[in-house]
Amino acid sequence: MSVRILALVGSLRAGSHNRQLAEAAVKLAPAGVDIALHEGLAEIPFYNEDVDVEGGVPAAAAQLREAAAAADALLLFTPEYNGTIPAVLKNAIDWLSRPFGAGAIGGKPVVVVGTAFGQYGGVWAQDEARKAVGIAGGKVVEDLKLAIPGSVTRFAETHPADDTEVAEQLAEVLNRLHALVDGEKAAA
Repeated sequence: MSVRILALVGSLRAGSHNRQLAEAAVKLAPAGVDIALHEGLAEIPFYNEDVDVEGGVPAAAAQLREAAAAADALLLFTPEYNGTIPAVLKNAIDWLSRPFGAGAIGGKPVVVVGTAFGQYGGVWAQDEARKAVGIAGGKVVEDLKLAIPGSVTRFAETHPADDTEVAEQLAEVLNRLHALVDGEKAAA
C-alpha cells in the first residue's frame, strides 16, 4: 500500500536544520512511502475568518489544505523559537483546522519531530505543536518522537542525512509511521 506523508517545516530559513531534517526524511523514506515537502508556508497569510470564505481563501492556504487532504499522515518539523512553536507552523495548523470540525487534518496521524540548538532539541516547541495539532483535529502519534539537541554545532558541517545516529532514528520514526498508516488502511 502506498502511503502519502505531507511534511511541513516550521522554519523559513533556506539553510534551516529542520528543513535539512525534512530533506533527510524524504531521502530515507521506506519503500511505499512518498513524503511531499510542502513549499509555500511563507505565502500563507495569518488565519483570518474574514478571508476564509467560499471564493476568498488565499491560493497558498487552499494549496496547503489540498495537500493535507490528499495525505495519509503529516510529519511536522519544528525548531524552537523562544521556547515555543514558530508562528509559520502554528498558522499552517490554524488553516488546516478549518472549517471547524471538518479540517484537512481531521483524524489523520500527525508526528512532530525536530532539532534545535538547546540541550533538549526543541521539546517544548514539539509539545506545543502536538497540543495545537490535537486540538485542530489531528490524531497525534504521541509515542513517535525525535528531538535532536545542539543543531547548530551538530549539523555545522554534516547534513542530518549523513549523521548515522540521526538517520537511524529518523528512519525508525518513518518506518513506524508507515506501519501505523498501513494498519489503519487495512482496517478501513
